[in-house]
Amino acid sequence: MDLMKQTPGVTVRDADSYEGTQRYLLRNPNLSFIALVNEVLVGCAMCGHDGRRGYLQHLLVLPGHRRKGIANELVEHCLAALEKNGIVKAHIDVLTTNQLAQTYWGSQGWKRRTDIQRFSFVRKGGENV
Repeated sequence: MDLMKQTPGVTVRDADSYEGTQRYLLRNPNLSFIALVNEVLVGCAMCGHDGRRGYLQHLLVLPGHRRKGIANELVEHCLAALEKNGIVKAHIDVLTTNQLAQTYWGSQGWKRRTDIQRFSFVRKGGENV
């Protein structure tokens, strides 16, 4: 959570609570990864799947450690782990206001979808779920 709060462009939602993150990791074992430099947490990528498609969540690298290949390595670990589970296509949601992330994903060969729009529904709670 501290890493998320320290990373510009990342929005922390109620679903990112300790309990919500724990549920996600338990539901998707061996699919999320962290990056340590001198035993200090500098990055992470949460990853999961629904049985057909993979989903990357919160790829984070602290600003002082960017442009060193850490993000690429985290993504590669996620994609390789998904492939071991038979998942060869993955998605990531990027906020329209996060230009840095949009540039990164585009430069890595990820394609912006123009044929779909995401709709969300909150059954219970506020808009920050």
